Amino acid sequence: MSTFTVKHAAVLGAGVMGAQIAAHLANAGIPVTLFDLTAKEGARNAITERALAALRKLEPAPLARPEQLALIEAANYDDDLERLAQCDLVIEAIAERLDWKTDLYHRIAPHVAAHAILASNTSGLSIGTLADALPTALRPRFCGVHFFNPPRYMRLVELIGTPHTQARVLDQLETWLTSRLGKGVVRALDTPNFVANRIGVFAILAALHHTARLGLSFAEVDALTGPRIGRPKSATYRTADVVGLDTLAHVVRTMHEQLPQDPWHRYFQLPDWMQALIEQGALGQKTGAGVYKKVGKEIQVLDPASGQYLPAAGTIAPEVDAILKERDPARRFAALRASEHPQAQFLWSLWRDTFHYSAMHLADVADNARDIDQAMRWGFGWAQGPFETWQASGWQALAQAIADDIAAGRSMSDAPLPAWVAPRQGVHSDAGSYSARTDTLRPRSTLPVYARQLLPQRLAGESPNPRGDTLWEAAGVRLWQLPGQDARLGFLSLTSKMHTLGSEVLAGIRDAVARAERELDALVFWHEAPFAVGANLEQVYQACQAGEYEQLDAMVETFQQTSLCLQQAQIPIVAAVQGMALGGGCEFLMRASHRVLALESYIGLVEAGVGLIPAGGGSAWLAARAHDLAQQTATPNEVFPYLQPVFQNVATAQVSKSALQAIDMGYAQAHDIVAFNADELPWIALRVARAAADAGHTPRAPRRAIAVAGRAGIANFEMSLVNMREGGLISAHDYRVARAAAVALCGGEVDPGSRVDEAWLLAVERREFMALLRTPETQARIRHTLDTGKPLRN
Repeated sequence: MSTFTVKHAAVLGAGVMGAQIAAHLANAGIPVTLFDLTAKEGARNAITERALAALRKLEPAPLARPEQLALIEAANYDDDLERLAQCDLVIEAIAERLDWKTDLYHRIAPHVAAHAILASNTSGLSIGTLADALPTALRPRFCGVHFFNPPRYMRLVELIGTPHTQARVLDQLETWLTSRLGKGVVRALDTPNFVANRIGVFAILAALHHTARLGLSFAEVDALTGPRIGRPKSATYRTADVVGLDTLAHVVRTMHEQLPQDPWHRYFQLPDWMQALIEQGALGQKTGAGVYKKVGKEIQVLDPASGQYLPAAGTIAPEVDAILKERDPARRFAALRASEHPQAQFLWSLWRDTFHYSAMHLADVADNARDIDQAMRWGFGWAQGPFETWQASGWQALAQAIADDIAAGRSMSDAPLPAWVAPRQGVHSDAGSYSARTDTLRPRSTLPVYARQLLPQRLAGESPNPRGDTLWEAAGVRLWQLPGQDARLGFLSLTSKMHTLGSEVLAGIRDAVARAERELDALVFWHEAPFAVGANLEQVYQACQAGEYEQLDAMVETFQQTSLCLQQAQIPIVAAVQGMALGGGCEFLMRASHRVLALESYIGLVEAGVGLIPAGGGSAWLAARAHDLAQQTATPNEVFPYLQPVFQNVATAQVSKSALQAIDMGYAQAHDIVAFNADELPWIALRVARAAADAGHTPRAPRRAIAVAGRAGIANFEMSLVNMREGGLISAHDYRVARAAAVALCGGEVDPGSRVDEAWLLAVERREFMALLRTPETQARIRHTLDTGKPLRN
């Protein structure tokens, strides 16, 4: 692994991208100096200060928790350039003007430390041209580092070197970006718009062209080009709104101006109706209107013919929907091509022209096909990139279909497919991915950082990750080991749908832990996201309808015993969490002996959303945690202050917006490891497990003599609940659910400061849970959530 570290960073430019890049550096615990112009009026750092204030309001949140903002300090170019000397990394992220960037480079060059890396976040300007504006001594430490918006959430970073850039600098930066910031790095060539925008924006332009050609509505196209074909929910036109129509126009303009010889050049322009929106200032999501706008609760979409916004109602035709349900991709493409329905023709044409464009420009924009496919996965959210989609759907048959359409004049360009396409069966294999530039297969990177990714994302055409050696398996649960890793460590994984926790899964977890105690030194509780979405509500609802409350009470007790099983195991159990860990999933990770959390982990006790309270040991755990916090003060029996924020989170079903926030909410602990790259979770968790086992694991015995808030605590919570109920802020049943949570957290109707054991707390939470479960209001909430995926307020 590289020893390159960033103890302090600078970001030049406090615009939308610059400020958010600074925020993500702060998420990683890196102090940042954020620069912008000196304000003409008022405080000299006013421009940067406004940008920092705006970070708190942006959605999705660029800050993993608000407190990270304290790591960013405001600065300006006139007063503070000497601060650059303390920075190991300087990222320039000002507006896409070559003259502005080069002028800034002249100003900062004398102040950049001799060891520091300087990088431009340009989205398409020539890195080589920018390097020419730098002193000769700085050029070996300069490169492009193109983050995608929003930087916290979009995995892709394109790394672009120049002929002067030292190979060591690029390797160090790729390693650091991958592990410290959690990015997927693609080495891009210094070509206009680099890799992802070059292919992704062409796909948008192709969609615009075929929309008009076939007379489809924008909402119709978005229905077709979203999750049904492995693209994000924002699809095509909503993506344009999210990106910003002005930003899209800039990228398209770059293609138009810098690629005059491109066979598709005549399509590198936006339609008149979109240009008109830009001129009106309707730039998309950031201005409240673009292709779409929200009127009250209704989403409306532009009708370009009339210039009016109409209700957005895009549906997929039944015959096209039937084609998309075909599981065999080769048959699906053949059916789309053969169909005369405009929607089918749209999808075939869109894919055909994207395949055609990608093949024609593989040698121009990327070292190999893997770089294009990963760039589209990570930068545009495609489930598969264009080449792997093509390969998985029958390479040669599709190549012939594309060639036939080119010959018949049906494709957007009459340029023939490159000669390398026809002889091949695909571009990806275990040996590597095809490089049109060198006519060879390029293997995956051998940088040491990638050894930390034990089960990396695989492309179609590569062998899937090993399933591992199964030690034991039951319904919904698997105990297994990964070949090549420590033979005394194992993985416990859930295999149930969405990793729900039904009765069979609970039994399986206990059996797996018991077996691991006999055969292993430690256990890692891990599987791909989500970690767990809680109890199997359908199972619970059906039991309620059948009046099987005794069985349900026994199931809740089983849930509690499964939580205790994780806590009291004779070996360390490391919960490695990514994605959602809700309800019982949250309760399980709290009880594990150790936790490794991906930054993008969304953790919470959400039972109140279906009219229930945490009763898988979660309420008891939080009550005991309040006791532990109180013991560190001069008033060890006064636990109520430590229950107040917890109660608010439980009663309102709050979910953390990051792993860091989950620690603040009490669902994880300050010493837990937060990993920025989720692909490193198994590697890190195995090492935590080995260290814990070697250190000597002491099982946690059942808790005794826990101080609780009792009646006084319940009464305090009730006062605020009564006011909210009387003010119409909550319903009568909301009140009942919240009071039940208060009773469970406060240890029941006992004297304040009473000492109870864990069994008492578990009995209280289970009793309150079962009382709520018997109510028709809670049962209605469960049914509504099952049917709609949304909470019911009754």
